[in-house]
Amino acid sequence: MNFFKFSTMPVTFNSESALQAVRETFAIDLDRVFVARNRLLDQLRTSQGLNGEWTGRLSNSALSTATAISAISFFNQDHRRAGNSPLLRGDSEVRRGLNWLAAHQNSDGGWGDTPDCYSNISTSLLVIAAAKASNCDGRWLDQVAAAEKYVANQGGVAGVRDRYGQDRTFSVPILANAAMAGTVPWYEVAALPFEAACVPQRFYNLLQLPVVSYAIPALVAIGLVKFHNDPPRNPFTRFVRALCTRKALRVLERIQPASGGFLEAIPLTSFVAMGLIKSGRRDHPVVDRAIKFLLDSFREEGSWPIDTNLATWNTTLTVNAIGQSWPEDWKAETDWRPTLDWVMSCQNTTVHPYTGAAPGGWGWSDLSGAVPDADDTPGAMLSLDLLTRNVDWDSATIDRMKSAATLGAKWLLGLQNRDGGWPTFCKGWGRLAFDRSGTDITAHVIRGLSAWKSDLVDLPFEKAIERGFRFIEQRQNRDGSWNPLWFGNQDNPDDVNPCYGTAKVLLAYRDSGRFDTPAARNGLNWVVENQHSEGGWGGGKSIKRIDSNLGCGTVEETALCLEALLAGDLLANRAAIERGLNWLVSAIEQGEIVRSRPIGFYFARLWYDEQHYPIVFALSALGIALKRLK
Repeated sequence: MNFFKFSTMPVTFNSESALQAVRETFAIDLDRVFVARNRLLDQLRTSQGLNGEWTGRLSNSALSTATAISAISFFNQDHRRAGNSPLLRGDSEVRRGLNWLAAHQNSDGGWGDTPDCYSNISTSLLVIAAAKASNCDGRWLDQVAAAEKYVANQGGVAGVRDRYGQDRTFSVPILANAAMAGTVPWYEVAALPFEAACVPQRFYNLLQLPVVSYAIPALVAIGLVKFHNDPPRNPFTRFVRALCTRKALRVLERIQPASGGFLEAIPLTSFVAMGLIKSGRRDHPVVDRAIKFLLDSFREEGSWPIDTNLATWNTTLTVNAIGQSWPEDWKAETDWRPTLDWVMSCQNTTVHPYTGAAPGGWGWSDLSGAVPDADDTPGAMLSLDLLTRNVDWDSATIDRMKSAATLGAKWLLGLQNRDGGWPTFCKGWGRLAFDRSGTDITAHVIRGLSAWKSDLVDLPFEKAIERGFRFIEQRQNRDGSWNPLWFGNQDNPDDVNPCYGTAKVLLAYRDSGRFDTPAARNGLNWVVENQHSEGGWGGGKSIKRIDSNLGCGTVEETALCLEALLAGDLLANRAAIERGLNWLVSAIEQGEIVRSRPIGFYFARLWYDEQHYPIVFALSALGIALKRLK
């Protein structure tokens, strides 16, 4: 019996002639696929950085723009009151940011996280606060009135709380921002126990904090501003918090990265800055560095993104997409040394001050505010594996790559939760949604470990992978799909994105040689059954197109689902593969590849889109299609 090899999973056919017969049944013009694939590769050549990296570009964010405007406005107001005119910064950025927001208000009076998002109460309330904080609401009378009506219709303060439930990571800073601007009374803002930051990091997960593991800066700064403006009535609580204030501020200063941006995130950094300013600490060094970060992050069009960049994530996605087919010209003519060195340089090699993470992990960016996580780490390990197997290196370089993979694998093995799944950042934080184990994260970790399993035989991969698959199977939906943690679809109930989640989980089954298990078969059936009649996947009523032949699907979700189908039985899924591949090629030919869609979740379910995603997701699917169908 012969095998057709795909990645690490053998797909069985009776003979090579039988495989060729299957290929010949496909009604697909492979020349079009080839041209489309090369078009994407050309785009990647032009977007590659000088150090071999791909930075990408995150969407403009109304939410980030609003919070940055508030923070800078509070900073300047405080200095104006003190007569410190030379210290004023950012007035021009505030004016241009307000103009950008005015141009992107939705017809219902609200704002969405990105210009392609539906309005939501959080972003809308923050924009109102920005207008008030910058004293521009007089020029915005009609727009502010429309926004206030939208917020009231969405439930006002109660609506904000309802949106996040028990998770106060974002609801409390939003309401605190509004209180600082004078649009919400302070009694509506819950107190955060900032004194908990004084406890050693290793015990944080035992405290059952009302915020997620990566939100300690907000816990401190927003807790302090609430304490300053609306102190607790209980004298003992007041005493404890007063006693802990200095130490909490030292913790905040210690974990602030060199860039000044906590997690490189504009909203989080803005909340920290405004919290300290409005608690009487405008001259604190954390504020100075935070304001500088915000001004450095400003974009020429007048807005701020949700984060500086996802450069490490985008670079490893690119290497992994190219590696699905390794075009000969990219093999022979590309110097992969700069890219390899850049990816290797992003690995965390010390105990991380922000989360206390052990050495070995990768974060989403090469910048100082990034934090090691269980999605970027397997992405980096997969790219190192592909570079090891497809590029000629000297033995010293191969040893370096193997050492980096070993350190990464050990870090991941130490992060696995008791439930068998993997969390994003910190082990043992299971109270709030974005700290729990995730199916998409777990599947990616399994792929990263599987890629190095045969090379790192001394590590206990098998047991960890088995536990991971048990977790994934327990989280499979009744219809066969899986829901991811860090990606969504705004047109689906509860914003879930089963296209992304199911495709990513199926790739773990593919890479582990388990595509014939009941869970994988059910997942594949779900993918086939949920294809749109036009051939695409995902999207929804928010997708507006002049040319209706593409329907409502997105490039990102279609490419992911297509890649999962191409890993299975070609003949059984021929019709779905044909339609999906023809849809994807048509979308590229019609220029859809330059239109990214908001499918990503940032912290606390903040939407974003990334211009790099449609390119690399589509490239990966087309590369596999050419490999399997040529």
